[in-house]
Amino acid sequence: MIYIVDNILNYFIYLFIIHFCFRLNPRKSRFLLGTSVLTVLLAGAFNAYFDTNSPIVYLLWSVLSISLFFESRIEHLLVLSAAIMYFTGIIDTFSVMLIQVVLIGGGIAGTGITWWMESAYLISFLVYLLVYLHLLKKNEVYLCDIELKYQFALLIQGSIFQMFYDFVFIFFDENHAMYGWDAYAVFFISIAGAIYSMFLTLGLAIKNILSNRQNKELQSLMQMQKQQYDYQLQQSAAVRRLKHDMANHIGALRELVNQKKTEEAKAYIDTIWNIQDEFDLKIHTGDSFLDVIVNYYYYLAAKEKIEFIVSGKLTEKMHLEMFDITTLVGNILQNAMEAAAKTAVPRIRIELIEHKKELFIVVSNSVAEKVNIKKGFFMTAKKDKVNHGLGLKNMIATVEKYHGEYYMESIEENGEALFKISIALPKPGDSMKAVSYN
Repeated sequence: MIYIVDNILNYFIYLFIIHFCFRLNPRKSRFLLGTSVLTVLLAGAFNAYFDTNSPIVYLLWSVLSISLFFESRIEHLLVLSAAIMYFTGIIDTFSVMLIQVVLIGGGIAGTGITWWMESAYLISFLVYLLVYLHLLKKNEVYLCDIELKYQFALLIQGSIFQMFYDFVFIFFDENHAMYGWDAYAVFFISIAGAIYSMFLTLGLAIKNILSNRQNKELQSLMQMQKQQYDYQLQQSAAVRRLKHDMANHIGALRELVNQKKTEEAKAYIDTIWNIQDEFDLKIHTGDSFLDVIVNYYYYLAAKEKIEFIVSGKLTEKMHLEMFDITTLVGNILQNAMEAAAKTAVPRIRIELIEHKKELFIVVSNSVAEKVNIKKGFFMTAKKDKVNHGLGLKNMIATVEKYHGEYYMESIEENGEALFKISIALPKPGDSMKAVSYN
């Protein structure tokens, strides 16, 4: 029976690590899920019948059960399950040694599987849970995000520690009468240090990921601002060209009037008027910098034949910094453009609503299918989840900076699927004094 319990405990640890630390989803087929569980139980029954804990059987059921349970490429699952089986074996070894040192004070030789070896899995699980809560979930980083060199570093590091402790523990077992509890205390501390060193390596890998993410966010924002700046330069250059030729245009009109060619003069005026109209801002929001961003996306939407409607107008300039306006509105409209472009009837609608104490910005856009929203947060549908979805995270950070609120929802309007995001920003007052405008 102890072998079956051993397999089941390992099985639950594997499922926890792969689902929460690698973000792989279980299969939808109940048959395959049931086969995965049955594999674990059969392997445990085999070990119990032959009274053995064969590494080959352990390897086979681990790899097979994980491959049956999760949705992913089979070669990826094979490598992943083998690596996890190896690494969890290292942590389990540390856990067993800790219990032996603290409760038994003896070595591993001649010791069978007993209750304290099973309880070692609880220590192992607590280590994985601590890694998940303190490092992975806290920083929104998962083991699959970590660079390969750090993954290899952890495996090599664990291998060295396991070989060292196997040697030292056997030495203790053969010579335990020569040593007192102080030696076991040192050994206990060294095991804790080994686990802590793995935490440090993993922490370094996570810091590297967060640094790369921040760089990509800044590059994305700078690229967005450059595109808006280039658009303004193009508009300014076109206006200068028009002004440069204005004297010639007036001279041509004067000549047409002198010749009493009224219809030709009217047509010429219309031509000049249409040219000038192209350079004017089509949308006026009440904030000059917000005008630049909104008109830029209006220009892009027109090129992509996306309906772009803005309703409402501000009575005064927004209290946000220019950088924050770009981060907030630019990211929202960029995501709206990408989503709307994939629909049969693409459209984007912006509503500016001003109250006495709050300013509301509501953006709706058509979507091809219902948007995945979890706890009010947009979950990106792109395959590269690490580098996407950052725009909305930046948007949320900006809203929180100004003590505002946001709400995202997936709705249907006249049978059309829409993604709607609503931003509420308090106007400057006592609640805004704590905000730093650097």
